[in-house]
Amino acid sequence: MPALTNAIFNSGILSHYERNIPEAERLASEVIALSTQYNFAFWLAIGSILRGWARSASGATAEGVACIDNGIEDYRAAGQVLGMPYFLGLKAEALYLAERTSEALEAIKEAQAFAQRSSAHCWSAELHRLRGVFLTALDAEEAEIDASFCAAIRVAREQKSVSLQKRAEATYTEYRTQKASWSGGHGFRLPLW
Repeated sequence: MPALTNAIFNSGILSHYERNIPEAERLASEVIALSTQYNFAFWLAIGSILRGWARSASGATAEGVACIDNGIEDYRAAGQVLGMPYFLGLKAEALYLAERTSEALEAIKEAQAFAQRSSAHCWSAELHRLRGVFLTALDAEEAEIDASFCAAIRVAREQKSVSLQKRAEATYTEYRTQKASWSGGHGFRLPLW
């Protein structure tokens, strides 16, 4: 049963990567059900995090952020750290969707610090891209925004992650397009995906 739970959770991660929100929620619910039935505390925590992301992406941001926070708390209580950059990235997305962009940026900073300490850099390109999205919404300095998007593209290239590179390039292009036509005095919001 642990292997099945692991496989279902990893399918949920793929659903997140694909931005298939209903499938991510369905798979997270399966992980939670199996974890509850067989008392898998580790899988219950990360299933809750994934479900929280799906709920936030579906518009239930308050409920989603709460699920993510509870899941992260349980994950940390179990002494786990390796997945923290990814899970904090999910939290950052949920906070951004809840229009809590300053908190989203703090979650990204925490995720990047975890990645540095643990050498878990598989999600680093996406963390840089998200940082650029959040800085744009906060009307940060153009050089800081550009640096975040360029870092995302560079890291994705170094890791030979074509999908993350394309995602970073597309977001950076969208930023430059919107910036060229932007006349407001405050930052503008880029889509997460």
